[in-house]
Amino acid sequence: QVQLMESGGGSVQPGGSLTLTCAVSGDTYNKYCVRWFRQAAGKEREGVATMISGEYTGYGYANFVKGRFTISPDSAKNTVSLEMTRLEEEDTALYYCAAGPPGSPECDEFRGQGTQVTVSS
Repeated sequence: QVQLMESGGGSVQPGGSLTLTCAVSGDTYNKYCVRWFRQAAGKEREGVATMISGEYTGYGYANFVKGRFTISPDSAKNTVSLEMTRLEEEDTALYYCAAGPPGSPECDEFRGQGTQVTVSS
């Protein structure tokens, strides 16, 4: 069974950057879809960015992060990172990575514990 562990969260000022890392163990990331979610206090969960590995790797982003966030794998480390730039206070949330079979509509059969991101001046 695949296990996921996030790292890299913290506090940053608006306009700043952070990179979150999802360490995958128990299997290799490229057998799964991998999705970063976030959940702010009192709000519904949101999908942020998705990567689906295959003959050609596909990427997808929520509109509210397009052009600011980038999801990318590191095959040597078996990790999937989320690089976040031009952060806004509205990006404050618990971020977690999830994985599922390539055909999974939600891509969240397996989840990590999450890492907190706080954007504040």
